[in-house]
Amino acid sequence: MPKLPPALARFFPLPRAVRAVLVLLLIYIFLIGVSSLEGGIKVMGKETQESLFSNVDHPLAGLFVGILGTVLVQSSSASTSVIVGLVASGALGVDAAVPMIMGANIGTTVTNTLVSLGHVRQSHEFRRAFAAATVHDFFNVMAVAILLPLELATNVLSDSAEWISGKMVGSAGTEWESPIKKWVKEPVNWLKDFLGNFTDNPTVLGTSMVIIGLVVVLSSLIFITKNMKTLIAERLERSMNAVLGRGGGFVAILIGMLVTVAVQSSSITTSILIPMSAAGVITLRNAYPVTLGANVGTTITALLAALAASRPEALTVGLVHTLFNVTAILLLFVIPIFRPVPIMLAEKLADVAVYKRMYAVGYVVGTFIVLPLVGVAIFR
Repeated sequence: MPKLPPALARFFPLPRAVRAVLVLLLIYIFLIGVSSLEGGIKVMGKETQESLFSNVDHPLAGLFVGILGTVLVQSSSASTSVIVGLVASGALGVDAAVPMIMGANIGTTVTNTLVSLGHVRQSHEFRRAFAAATVHDFFNVMAVAILLPLELATNVLSDSAEWISGKMVGSAGTEWESPIKKWVKEPVNWLKDFLGNFTDNPTVLGTSMVIIGLVVVLSSLIFITKNMKTLIAERLERSMNAVLGRGGGFVAILIGMLVTVAVQSSSITTSILIPMSAAGVITLRNAYPVTLGANVGTTITALLAALAASRPEALTVGLVHTLFNVTAILLLFVIPIFRPVPIMLAEKLADVAVYKRMYAVGYVVGTFIVLPLVGVAIFR
């Protein structure tokens, strides 16, 4: 929420208990936004839904859409929540959503890479910061390069997620009575009735609900993140500093996961690492596993969004996101031969970036904007 001027903040501090209650209220509002998104797409009708999402039938198009969407909103939590809402409405199938989820994992790394550019004037700091940022990029790209073809060939992630969601809420193609859904359904019905006073056109009504849902989802996530950061991020940063200074490994993965769940943003977790790495407080090898934990921790938002949905497929997609990140860690971090690869690639790229600063800018623009745009244009 907006900060008071420093002079006033000393006299009107917001109590932690009040801020914690505010976070719970914001989570409820977030779920209403997801439900509004789902309801709006349903109102549009099947033909409109098909025309909106016909350009993401190709898995690579979905991958690049996931990257672009996450770069635009600067939050994989927001983009994956929207994807869950689309699946919940029936507008997007699980097969089409899985590459988008993987793309969101790549797109979210742009934030800490941009943060690293703030150290560009100091060569040694910039090298350490840029390597700490791009190690996340390389890990996620490698994970997608391995797991997307495997998923397309075998459906191993989606089938596993569907089995788990079936045990939890029932099989696909049915509706499940989520207790959370009951709490958020009524406000969405009020919104639908209110907007219905101004139009009886399903496309206009549905589009209005979708736009409002998107605004609510994005704004509530922003305020949740800001409030959680105020509540605990400073303490967590000190704890990260103390623990990581003694070594990384699986403890660092756990820290990255817990911090991300707490602040509801993998970008905050990874961005905290950049100035610490730039200053030489922690090494690249100790910072690296924290980013992997952040990947797992950020999946909690999609799972939370699925609680407001009416279809088991929404939970399936949320679980795919979790399984993807956990499997990537098992493959690329646990297996010794793969573990140093993202680190070596990040260090080599950092050397190039220090030699020619514009290469760093070109890398960011090319990887996160130009390449996805070209990919969507080719594969749509």
